[in-house]
Order: sequence, then structure tokens, then C-alpha cells
Amino acid sequence: MSARVRAPELRGRGWLNTGGRDLRLSDLRGKIVIADFWTFCCVNCLHVLDELRPLEEKYGDVLVVIGVHSPKFEHEKDPDALAAAVERYGVHHPVLDDPELDMWQQYAARAWPTLSVIDPEGYVVATMAGEGHAEGLARLVDDLIATHEAKGTLHRGDGPYVPPAEPVTTLRFPGKAVLLENGNLLVSDSARHSLAELAPDGETLVRRIGAGTRGRVDGPAGAATFSEPQGLCLLPAHAAEVAGYDLVVADTVNHLLRGVRLADGEVVTVAGTGRQWRSTVDDHAHDALSVDLSSPWDLAWYDDRIVIAMAGIHQLWWFDPVKRTAGMYAGTTVEALRDGPLAEAWMAQPSGLSVSADGARLWVADSETSAIRYVENDVMGTAVGQGLFDFGHVDGPASSALLQHPLGVCALPDGSVLIADTYNGAVRRYDPEGDRVSTVADGLAEPSDLVLTPAGEVLVVESAAHRLTRLAPGALSAAGASTVDGPRHRTERKPTDLAAGEVTLDVVFTPAPGQKLDETYGPSTRLVVSASPPELLLEGAGTGTELSRRLVVNGDVAGGVLQVTAQAATCDADVEHAACHLTRQDWGVPVRVVDGAAARLPLVLRGLDA
Repeated sequence: MSARVRAPELRGRGWLNTGGRDLRLSDLRGKIVIADFWTFCCVNCLHVLDELRPLEEKYGDVLVVIGVHSPKFEHEKDPDALAAAVERYGVHHPVLDDPELDMWQQYAARAWPTLSVIDPEGYVVATMAGEGHAEGLARLVDDLIATHEAKGTLHRGDGPYVPPAEPVTTLRFPGKAVLLENGNLLVSDSARHSLAELAPDGETLVRRIGAGTRGRVDGPAGAATFSEPQGLCLLPAHAAEVAGYDLVVADTVNHLLRGVRLADGEVVTVAGTGRQWRSTVDDHAHDALSVDLSSPWDLAWYDDRIVIAMAGIHQLWWFDPVKRTAGMYAGTTVEALRDGPLAEAWMAQPSGLSVSADGARLWVADSETSAIRYVENDVMGTAVGQGLFDFGHVDGPASSALLQHPLGVCALPDGSVLIADTYNGAVRRYDPEGDRVSTVADGLAEPSDLVLTPAGEVLVVESAAHRLTRLAPGALSAAGASTVDGPRHRTERKPTDLAAGEVTLDVVFTPAPGQKLDETYGPSTRLVVSASPPELLLEGAGTGTELSRRLVVNGDVAGGVLQVTAQAATCDADVEHAACHLTRQDWGVPVRVVDGAAARLPLVLRGLDA
């Protein structure tokens, strides 16, 4: 039997959602605690926030969730940005600000997100990496309740969460916007779970589509509900006539596409089941209402159909509103940056789309790689961006320019593209002709989208300022742009030392209580391994069904990043109508090749032992 491990004390720069009070583990004694190590740029972390909501509601008198915010990007270290994110994503539990990743290291987290479960006596009893753990957590919580009620160490009652004051603004963390034929603007009012139609001034509210509460109800404008909607795409007239609606909405947290009839605001679900995609990659067309989606973030009409920025699984998908079918368009689900044929490309949380004036090129804001990518002639390329861990605010030649987590793009008639450089608070411009990047405007609060009007004006969705902002006249001219040689950042996580030569990669997976591995539809596990640079691995890259893999590390390469994707299918054991579950996690493991270092790399997909 392994020794019990006492949970490290919770310390950080400050607390949110506690009414100004600092919490200590002793304040939580008698409660079951889930420490959720997250960062607000990470879509997987956002998925976990949604997975935890029903658990917090069901076990509210015995369970306390503590969000430990351990940032990746420089912007995420800003306490005001964190406070905005906590409101934006509806985080209704205490959050500890961990800007230097001290708690991350104390709890030995290695991936965003990581969950640590602490029992009522203050001991860590489980660590779970990645998402998809709701069922396992519920069973574990039930076991802990039974054990500690019997011991007399469980204390029921209210937790330490103190809700902040409700703000009063027309918009709250708007995401994306489109220009309507009547000159009005339609905006996804994400934190208000609705769509807001504004007059041409960008301020006056004309009407609202959606009841304004989180949900997934179809129907009239005043009764329909969304959950953190983002991308909007107007259909061409011929497609709208057949489909019976004019606009498609990326209903992000519901994992759905919704259709909206603009004449009366009627809302209907047009793609997705509401379940999050946890499957295997295929190139088939599916009935749109039978396929699972994963955090669709933006939409664009390209190649006679809608292309979906499927942020949750690092891919592009397509949706045909006439045939009512959907399928995968580009990407393998590996979270990284690699160009090439669409089926082989790697992306990382694509979040913005825009089509060139001639319709030939689809621009993509690939947020987690801080990159601007493009699709043309069935190939994906990169215009600006270095990879997952390099970012900053640097203009000049595109090969050395840096962005920071861009969420939006807007193609201009001259062939250039504007970039909502979200975490730099700037609008940037990439000029393909000169292959250079410049800064058009800065000092903005998390710009997330851009709209070009027929008059040539540019409106910025300034998300964290809860408004639309017009760029100054002349900002798009050559004289209006500036060249910034700002900070360069690289996310530096402590590397894992590995020996050159043979190394064993072991992904440790333990089914949740009451579950067993499920091989009904084939092998229950899958492991995908790659490296950046590719030369880091002499052998071992590729896809297989075993969770253990022999790698051969190149001693002539000083280090790099091992990219590992693992998944395991389980089902409920000894139950007549067993439910099935899929656990999946992506790791980017920084490694350093050192003589005499470890020859084994263990990663925990789900661990139920401390």
C-alpha cells in the first residue's frame, strides 16, 4: 500500500471569488477538494470547467473546487486579465492566482489541465490529467463521501465561494461579429449567452436573440438559449433559401451549430449532438445532427460550404447546410504546428477564420501556436508563427515576427490580412506581398474579431472592454502602421531529462472506479507520438494501440518537445445498460537529452492513486 501524501498548502499571489479572503487547506478540512490546474487560453481547461459544473451542483455541500490558475502566456499573468477570464467563463468557485507556477510544481502537474483530488483529511488521493473525467470523479467523490461519513471526518455545509457583483453593460465579453445587409451588426454576446443586434453606430441595441441564460433550447428569439456562442457566418442566398435559415452560429460550449432565421430570430440546431467529440479521425461525411463536435469557435463560407474552426480538437471541419452533412476538413487532432496536405497538418486551437476577397485562400488564426495559417489548394501553410511555446510582440519580416494568442483574422481587398492579436491587445497586419508584419493599433482589451465595412472602416470586437471599437481613419494606410520590436517570450517549463538511446514511454492508465477497458469496437487504447524537431526521435514516432512504446532518442540533438496523445475507452462494469467513456490527453513534454539520465518517461492519463 502506498504512503499517503499530504496536500501542499495553497499559496499564490491572491484569490478570486472569495470575497477578499485568503484560503488555507485547514479552512477546507472536512470537504472533498478538487484542485483544478488550468490556464484560460487552453480550450481543454475550458472543457474541464464545464465538466465540473454538474459535479459542483450535485455535491455542493461536500465538494469544493479550487481553480489554480497557472498561466502559459505572458498576458495570462496579468491579474486583471485573470479576473476577466473568471467572469468570462462563468467560474463559480474560488480561484488561486499562481503566476509563477509554484503550486503547479508543488503538485507535480505536467499538463494543462490537471486535477488533484484532496480528501477531507487533507491527503491527495488522485491526480488526473486532461479532460473527460466527470464520470470517474463522480464515482470517486461517492466513495470518499461513504468513507469519511463513516469515519466522521466529512463536514457538510456551504463552501467558500463568494460571487462577485453583477456588471451592467450592453455587451459582456463579445466574441465575434458580422455585418448584416441592413447595415446593422450582429455580435455573439458570449458571456450573456445570446446574440446582440446593434445599430450601425455599434452601440445601440436593436434586439437580442436568445434568452440570455446558459442552455441549448431551440425556438423563438426570446426563448432560445445558447452557451457561450462565438463564430457567426451568413449563408449565401442560395444556401439560405434551401436551408431555411440565414445565419449559422458556433454555439461553442454546447458543441453545436445553430441556425438563425433573421426575419424573426427563430433558432434551430443544425449540427452536432451536444456531446463533445471523443472519437477517431475519419474522412467520411456524416449526418450533421448525428456527429459530435468539440468547441466550434469560428465559421467561414469557403469552398461552397461552411468551414468550422474546431478549437477543441485542433482541426478544421466542414458543414454543408444544403446536404445537411458534416465532416473533418483538416488536421489530425495533434496539437502542434506542421504545414502540408490538409489531412496531415497540425494545428493548435484554431479560433478565427476569414476568406480572401478572391475566395482562393482561407486565413486561420491558430491561437495556441500564436500563428496565422492559411489553406489554399488543399494545403495548409504558415504565414506568421513559430510554434506552441514562442510568442511576443515583434513586427518586421514574417519569418521572425511574433504574435501572442490571436483569436481573429480579417482578409482585406488588397490581399493582406488583419489580425486580432488578442493577448498583445493589438491589431496587426500581415502583407503577403512584402512578407512583413506591422502593428495597426494597440492598447486594446483582448480584441477577438474584426469586421470590415463596405466604406472601408474596420470595427474591432474589443472583448474584455465589452464593446465594438472603430479604428482611426488612415490606420490601414502604410503611414498608419508602425513597427514594434517588443518583447519576445518563450514558455519555459522545466524539461524532463532523458538519456540518449532507448527510452521507454509508459502512459499509465487506471480505469475509474466501476469502469473497465472496453474493446467492443476494437482496441481500447491508442497512442500517438511525434517530436519537434522530428530529428529528436530516431525511432518510436507514429500511432499504435499499446500505451507503452520503445523510443530511440537522438544523442546528437540537445532537446526538444515530445508530443504525445493517448486515449483509452472504458465502459461501466457489471451494469446491464453500460455507458461508455473515452479519456484523452495531449502532452507537449519539453525534454533535454543528458548522458546518464532516465531511460523511462511515465505519463499519467488517469491516476487514482497519489
